[in-house]
Amino acid sequence: MEPPEPSSPPDGHTPVAHGAYAAHAMPAAHNAQPTHHVHEVHDDEWAGETRAAAGCAALLLALSLTIDAGTGSLNTARVVLWIGLAALLFVILMPSRVSAAPGVLTVRGLWTRHTVRTDRLRSVRWSNGVSQRLVLRDTEDNRAEIDPRVLIANPALWHRVAADARISSAQGTLLCGATALDQLSRRIDRETAQTVFKVSGLR
Repeated sequence: MEPPEPSSPPDGHTPVAHGAYAAHAMPAAHNAQPTHHVHEVHDDEWAGETRAAAGCAALLLALSLTIDAGTGSLNTARVVLWIGLAALLFVILMPSRVSAAPGVLTVRGLWTRHTVRTDRLRSVRWSNGVSQRLVLRDTEDNRAEIDPRVLIANPALWHRVAADARISSAQGTLLCGATALDQLSRRIDRETAQTVFKVSGLR
């Protein structure tokens, strides 16, 4: 017996999906509703990147103190200065921690936390800044930015976000974002293929 087709959204919007993003579309929106037994998915690279940021900051501090000690210019003021610069470098390099549960994406910084309902997305777009970010906004006007490299490095995280975005599209809330999601999907497919080629020795 074939599954019933999803009903039309009440506001008259027709779900829009195409390209690589649409290739993984789910059969019906009600079959993809968030469930409590699905575990939260985390960025597996976050711990390593945080250790690398701490290592860079510690290296800067050690080298600065060593140079000052060697030249005889080390004093309390300069120690405080170098500690402050090392701490600033750590803050700059510290990555945001990204996690996703069914229907929810959370981006945590050192002092900030942004959460969006990925099953009620209103828009998904690319930022116009120097560093490219994927900007997600839900129907409650919550907003979160995520580095696309996080999704590329964590397929489980990407699939969680993509599945919820399809729910938003099926419900008619996602009015802008199919193009951005399709571009990201193609990029992830391309990166995955290149990784497979490298591992198999074809490149």
